Amino acid sequence: MVARKAEIEGLTVIMDKCMMKEHKKLTNNDDEELEKIRAEKLGKMMKKTSDCEEIMAPIKLTDANFSENTEKYPLMLIDFWAPWCGPCRMIAPIIAELAEEYAGKIVFGKLNADENPETTTQYNVMGIPTLLIMKSAKEVDRLVGAIPKDMIENRLKKFI
Repeated sequence: MVARKAEIEGLTVIMDKCMMKEHKKLTNNDDEELEKIRAEKLGKMMKKTSDCEEIMAPIKLTDANFSENTEKYPLMLIDFWAPWCGPCRMIAPIIAELAEEYAGKIVFGKLNADENPETTTQYNVMGIPTLLIMKSAKEVDRLVGAIPKDMIENRLKKFI
């Protein structure tokens, strides 16, 4: 009775079919074109992440390569630091650990603020260490000072 009403309203009615059996028929199909599409999509996905997977340590950023790298990697944490800065030296091992732990998800970079004044000025870095979180080449978050590892991780997890 309900099926008849639905048909009268112009709806397609499917009855007496096991959804699991029908699903298996559709997904177990050896369609060459479908397999080709799957392989292409998988290749594209692997290409997007392949650059990040290899990077297990912070990369050196400069005024010359900053834009190129922030555009290349979808998610980055950039550490603005200087060799004379005590707090910078305190968080350096934390940044190295995070780079290893989050390889494939986030690329970490270090930019010496003294040697790269153009980028430091462009991003209004007034104190160091300053950590910029960049997503799609845009600043989405900023941490200033010697921050504990768990606080950095919590901020990063919002963007993964």
